[in-house]
Amino acid sequence: MHYQIILDEQKFRQFIEWLPDLEPNEKFYCSLFARKKYCQELIKSNDKAQLRRFLSDKERLYDKVKQLEVPLGAYRLGDRVAPQESLVLYINPNPRNLIRASYDGIIKLTEMLKYQNQNFNPHAEIMSCIQRSQSRKLYLDFDIDHPEFDLRQLEGRINLDAVDVLQTRGGYHVLVRLDRVAEAYQKTFYRALTELDVDQTGDQLLPVAGCTQGGFMPQFVERALKTNFSD
Repeated sequence: MHYQIILDEQKFRQFIEWLPDLEPNEKFYCSLFARKKYCQELIKSNDKAQLRRFLSDKERLYDKVKQLEVPLGAYRLGDRVAPQESLVLYINPNPRNLIRASYDGIIKLTEMLKYQNQNFNPHAEIMSCIQRSQSRKLYLDFDIDHPEFDLRQLEGRINLDAVDVLQTRGGYHVLVRLDRVAEAYQKTFYRALTELDVDQTGDQLLPVAGCTQGGFMPQFVERALKTNFSD
């Protein structure tokens, strides 16, 4: 028995193709979490515990995620086993800049040495610098934490060919491709979308389509991709 991260290979591979092509010195930042809200009776911990984090390009992403499917019981939260239903895989669709992160990491590690910080983890510090080092801001993510949200409310607030919608366990992530926003909406779309039932917005981690999210499989809303919400 193994943990299952990939639930639908085809949808996951389509998601990988959807990701932007990387430029030199860019990578995608990914993270596997166990979340208490998906399994409250089994996890007595903080809201979320990070089990693994890693970098990848599009070509190697499938294999790297497949390598997360280790034997059941290998992921632990203190003295407890992380259950399958607690797991969720995230990615930031905006690439991370390794040059900028390396510069910030050198400064961070130098400061920790200067002030004699005890028991710090250089790898963890560098990974955190990479997570914060956005390269190109391609997507703006509007997290709608409401499963009954009516997607037709997006109409008239932005040109729909600039939008991809990912259905998640608790609602939707509305992903705006900034270079595709029509001129008529460029000055108004942000405020117009935040007027909806938006929980968070910005450069955020995104549940991965075709993979596990607390027993749910996120996937793109096909009608959104076709820019037609009305039947």
